[in-house]
Amino acid sequence: MLDQYLIIHKSILPEYYEKVIEARRLLEDGKIKDVSQAVRQVGISRSTYYKYKDFILEPTEISGGRKAVLSMMLNHEQGILSALLSRISEARANVLTITQSLPIRDKASVTISLDVSEVDGSMESFVALLGEVPGVEQLRVLAVE
Repeated sequence: MLDQYLIIHKSILPEYYEKVIEARRLLEDGKIKDVSQAVRQVGISRSTYYKYKDFILEPTEISGGRKAVLSMMLNHEQGILSALLSRISEARANVLTITQSLPIRDKASVTISLDVSEVDGSMESFVALLGEVPGVEQLRVLAVE
């Protein structure tokens, strides 16, 4: 995963990069509940925040690489969650929490928190591996710590 990053001194970057981190920190700390309010407070547009929020990280955010939160939709069929959990285990990740909604129109929303510290390879390849499980749809990474 680290091969996808560069370390650049922030003094040569546009000011809005640091403001994206500041807005994200306000939201994560619960000081502000709404993205519109956070971006207004730090002085950037919502589009700037959304464009960069998943790509601008502080060194402490990429060095840990211990936990990840994934969101997905699962077809409401027997064995899909079990197959997904088996794939997670095979990749050497450990499940911390699972939250599953009741199925609506034969789809269930699932959020899984994982310890990914032992996963080999990049987060992108891990997510792609999970996305190959039949019945798993709309898989996305919500957070990585």
